[in-house]
Amino acid sequence: MTVINNHFMSSSVTSKPKITYHKNSLDERILLSLYENMLKPRMIEEKMLILLRQGKISKWFSGIGQEAISVGVTMAMQEEEYILPMHRNLGVFTTRGIPLHRLFCQWQGKMSGFTKGRDRSFHFGTQEYNIVGMISHLGPQLGVADGIALAHKLNNEANVAAVFTGEGGTSEGDFHEALNVASVWQLPVMFCIENNGYGLSTPTNEQYNCENLADRGVGYGMESHIIDGNNILEVYTKVSEIAESIRETPRPVLLEFKTFRMRGHEEASGTKYVPKELMDVWAEKDPIENYKAFLFAEGVLTEGQNEAMTSKIKKEIDSSLETANAEKLIEANKSVELNDVYKSFKYQEVTHSDKTEEIRLIDAISEGLKQSMERYEKMVIMGQDVAEYGGVFKITEGFLEQFGKDRVRNTPICESSIVETAMGLSIKGRKSVMEMQFSDFAASGFNPIINYLAKSHYRWNQNADVVVRMPCGAGVAAGPFHSQTNEAWFTKTPGLKVVYPAFPYDAKGLLATAINDPNPVLYFEHKALYRSIRQQVPTDYYTLPLGKASMLKEGNDITIISYGAGIHWALEVLESNPDISADLIDLRTLQPLDKEAIFNSVKKTGRAIILQEDSLFGGIASDISAMIMETCFEDLDAPVRRVASMDTPIPFINQLEDQYLAKGKFEDALLALLAY
Repeated sequence: MTVINNHFMSSSVTSKPKITYHKNSLDERILLSLYENMLKPRMIEEKMLILLRQGKISKWFSGIGQEAISVGVTMAMQEEEYILPMHRNLGVFTTRGIPLHRLFCQWQGKMSGFTKGRDRSFHFGTQEYNIVGMISHLGPQLGVADGIALAHKLNNEANVAAVFTGEGGTSEGDFHEALNVASVWQLPVMFCIENNGYGLSTPTNEQYNCENLADRGVGYGMESHIIDGNNILEVYTKVSEIAESIRETPRPVLLEFKTFRMRGHEEASGTKYVPKELMDVWAEKDPIENYKAFLFAEGVLTEGQNEAMTSKIKKEIDSSLETANAEKLIEANKSVELNDVYKSFKYQEVTHSDKTEEIRLIDAISEGLKQSMERYEKMVIMGQDVAEYGGVFKITEGFLEQFGKDRVRNTPICESSIVETAMGLSIKGRKSVMEMQFSDFAASGFNPIINYLAKSHYRWNQNADVVVRMPCGAGVAAGPFHSQTNEAWFTKTPGLKVVYPAFPYDAKGLLATAINDPNPVLYFEHKALYRSIRQQVPTDYYTLPLGKASMLKEGNDITIISYGAGIHWALEVLESNPDISADLIDLRTLQPLDKEAIFNSVKKTGRAIILQEDSLFGGIASDISAMIMETCFEDLDAPVRRVASMDTPIPFINQLEDQYLAKGKFEDALLALLAY
């Protein structure tokens, strides 16, 4: 072995192992395969550390000393079972047989990698090898494993998912949420904690206040085990037994692997904060050197075999590097980048019959959701109180009886983990609709929406076939935590689509399309409109296109642009002022946005006013105003005007809420702009 650092020196083949191994009934083929699979990532890392010093790769997160965990777990898994690894799990990727030149291209940011140069390190997944990579926020992948495992369970597949985290990651809320959901739903997941002593520079005694992280399993009602993470035979045999048991009796299991990180969190951070004595102790427990000594002592491995194995791996590394180095650099192309933000979706119009019924907005949403559940037999609805109770607004009332508990699922109060679970279902090819009980509560699931759902297709070509329903809006005296209309949080984020209907007809058709669309959609439903707006709506299933605004009124004097409750406020003002000749545009969807309808109208009328319920600063009205100024400046006869609610949180009592809302300001602003 090459010298890694002062703590990992080559061991003599005659040295006695410091780790106790038990072969049990493992044959020589498995014993040698375990060794070769550990040796390979170690040799790759040695090469990468050289390339890092030469400036040929930009960053490296070392797993040296932890190879037994990655290799042992992966070899215990079946090829079709998903693994969700982390920074230090190179052995997962190599043991699954990913061609090395593709890994090297990934680290060099080349096209033959997995992210087209858009992300680095192990921040990628590949359906070809059933691996789902991490994001830098660490915690969300735990809930994604829940979703994959839920799909296994719903499909009656005897499979287990394995997901990795470090001891530092167990402090994140996502860890608690994911384990809680897995336990409540008895999902077949192995939660693998690599307890390597430090979260970057923070030691374990500053990360948690219990002797073993495995002890937390009791609190989740979950079986747990402590495994020597440096003993490859213990890892492989125990995980194999546990995985097989989970396949027979689906349930989550918490595994704590005791190990140590022999390099820095990443190479630039170093290890000066680690006592030398501790490094020395763990250096003697090197999983590869000890196992090699054991194999020599048992007569399973010879000098010749070891040299041949090392030579073969070295040739593969050198050849793969040569291939990767020869590949040309990625050429920046704006069209390619923009086209990969969303998974391609060809809208298919489904027309409706002439049979209609006058129903409320809330009924239209319920009806549309039910018909989509009938259309997609594997679609799942998740949310707090959505099953027996029918949701707090009763939109899913009766769904449990029709579709069953598997597909209509009450969830614990853990928005983050349920968003992640929805992502996992998508990875397994299932559509899902999550009800965010109030759109305000999306703040608790913000990270996976913004950083996982929105970015996965752009990063590694994995779409998030997820609709998040968002009951929103004021006018019901519900105060600062149940009345926000927070669409601007999401219209800012590339990769998300945002739908915001104002009428029952639109609500039903747009919901159907949102569910058909393989991309993540935030579907806003205004609570004050639920039972106050009625309309004739077709009784059968139909679709409406996203990104197509509705022209509710046509005129020549001014363009009024709004959505949601704002549309009804504008209609009231126009009814009170019949002499105003206006185009009234209901955007219906905010992302994608019907820019053409906006620009064509403004060029005709020469005036534009944008009405939103959201507070003014940073709202979508600001972007629409800027686009109009940039595109239609020479056609304007007056400045573009924005009308929005106050820049305060939403108050509770009616008189304060009325003062807050944009509704009371709109008429004066409209008349002033017409008089300009």
